[in-house]
Amino acid sequence: MNRAQKADLVDSLRQTFQASEVVVITHQTGLTVAEVENLRSKVRKAGAGYKVTKNRLARLALQGTPYENLADRFTGPTSVTTSVDPVAAAKVIVEFANANDKLTIVGGGLGERALSPDEVKALAKTPSLDESRAKLVGLLQAPASRMVGVLSAPAGGLARIFAARGEQAE
Repeated sequence: MNRAQKADLVDSLRQTFQASEVVVITHQTGLTVAEVENLRSKVRKAGAGYKVTKNRLARLALQGTPYENLADRFTGPTSVTTSVDPVAAAKVIVEFANANDKLTIVGGGLGERALSPDEVKALAKTPSLDESRAKLVGLLQAPASRMVGVLSAPAGGLARIFAARGEQAE
């Protein structure tokens, strides 16, 4: 890889770091090509990105981003998962790491805050952005549906009274 390609890669990584809400750093040792492709597929479906990085280039790309404090974690066979949704990347990586011991979570970052491996696992247990939105919509709709039920109940009661009265009159 020549200098221009390295500079382009550093710029690309820097833009990815700046656009991401969360970064999860992992070590991958012994993963087969099929396992890595499976992981990439799962990460893509979650709306995140997964990249095996050269540590020196990744440390250069971290400069000037909120994740500068993660530079010391880039040692060994490192890969990075990034996402705009703070929970999506963590969920996919933790699920994969639990099923495959060849992937180890080193840590991560949420904004300017560095995360330990345990904090990344805790983040993975929180509901995703879509799940949170669905719960919020459900909470907002619940009072409206209850109101409709309360308002329609007296009309239903009146209808039953009129029906019973009509049956008595016959």
